[in-house]
Amino acid sequence: METAKINCLSCKHFYVTWDPQFPRGCKAYGFKTKHLPSAEVLSSTGKPCLSYEDKRAKRP
Repeated sequence: METAKINCLSCKHFYVTWDPQFPRGCKAYGFKTKHLPSAEVLSSTGKPCLSYEDKRAKRP
């Protein structure tokens, strides 16, 4: 079963930190990491990120 990779760069919870050791973060899960947060969630839980929300909101 192939899961689609989640692009954190288009998620509204993704942010860039000032910490050079951990330059990327996720506001939904509340952590900073060297890698994309979705990759950390997948490796930790074995499931894709469930908090992904597209920041390019579709307007009616």
